[in-house]
Amino acid sequence: MMAHTKFHLGYFTKFGATSWPGDGKEFGSQWADGSYHKELAKMLEAAKFDFILFEDSVIVGDRYGGSMELDLKNATLSPKLDPIPLLPVMAQDTSHIGLIATASTTFYPPYLLARLLSTVDSLTGGRAGWNMVTSSEKNAAMNFGMDKLLPPTERYDMADEFVELTKKLWDSWEEGALVANTDTGVYVDHTKVHTINFEGKHFRSRGPLNTLRSPQGYPVLCQAGASERGREFSSKNAEVVLGMMTGGVKGMKAYREDIRNRAEKQGRNPDDIKVVFLTPVNILPEGEEPHEMTEAEKQASFEHNIVMASSSLDVDFSQYDLDVPVPQDIVAGGHTSALDHMKKLGREEGKSIRDLFSAGQGASGMDFSGTPQQVAEKMMAVMDEVGGDGFLIEGSGYNRQLPELVNGVIPALQKAGAVRTEYKGTTLREILREF
Repeated sequence: MMAHTKFHLGYFTKFGATSWPGDGKEFGSQWADGSYHKELAKMLEAAKFDFILFEDSVIVGDRYGGSMELDLKNATLSPKLDPIPLLPVMAQDTSHIGLIATASTTFYPPYLLARLLSTVDSLTGGRAGWNMVTSSEKNAAMNFGMDKLLPPTERYDMADEFVELTKKLWDSWEEGALVANTDTGVYVDHTKVHTINFEGKHFRSRGPLNTLRSPQGYPVLCQAGASERGREFSSKNAEVVLGMMTGGVKGMKAYREDIRNRAEKQGRNPDDIKVVFLTPVNILPEGEEPHEMTEAEKQASFEHNIVMASSSLDVDFSQYDLDVPVPQDIVAGGHTSALDHMKKLGREEGKSIRDLFSAGQGASGMDFSGTPQQVAEKMMAVMDEVGGDGFLIEGSGYNRQLPELVNGVIPALQKAGAVRTEYKGTTLREILREF
């Protein structure tokens, strides 16, 4: 049997409606108490996933057409609850799977977020992670009393300093500071707790934190850097980097190599960074024909995608003809790299906005559909060529496929030796560094 590249698995979701529209038997409205996600965590831990990662945003989307209607109709960006308090709830009935929440360096005060994430790492037994974002929506800025967001480069400059400060705060308590010595009557050794007196361009903090040092010291740091500045930030700070499948296998391989090369130039061991690629799957039970989407389902998918893109790119796509090649004069206020790729597809392949946001379309040309065995084989073939480090499987809206994923695809991957069959570490950082 051919030896396959061993890789990591993450599951990408949100603390929101997990499958909409559903069939009445799903969790269309029964998710806000955390019960669905508790079951999800148990199911994915049984399948030996590395982690569950929650995306998040703090807006109701109205960038498309100046209306909240399509966002709320399709539960695209809203409603959504804060995932950080959900992590300890999911940890109660699990013991290994990592739990990663998104939080913005633009809106949180560093001390507050450092204390909150330290607390969550303790409550989860050292399984917490932080997906670091700088935020890209103007409406989000306005929700926090700002007129607008700073330019992307400045937001990343602030984020670099934010991470530097939070690490110093987490390290303000040394290992072994808690002694709880009944003989001496000393609970904490004061010589192992330090002020940090941080003075940066954007932030200042005296420190120390007043929390205990958490099991991992600080949560696993994650980030999705696509732009030049974003890649620099990721390679400097992140332990898990979220990549897109843009450009297919060739693009994935080049992206991973770029992140690793940048990390090495900054004095880091590139093996300490796991690049995982956001991957939609379409798993068909054995013997079943592919589900043919109805026109209503296709329209709902298109509305979902264009509302999401309008928000994240800060572009009102309703202002443009959706059926001609992507206009080259569109200017993004948000994720500039994504828009640059859209323009390239319009220029070189004649793709329209409708093409790019319609169901079944994708910029990567990748196809992870088929029976569980076929999907597993496709994943292994791609990872063998890319070289690592894993997949972040898109879960939002895919919960109907969970049984086929955990009972079909994962056992096929395990049988081939491509993914773990048992956990060896206990903290998320240990689990990520198993291979």
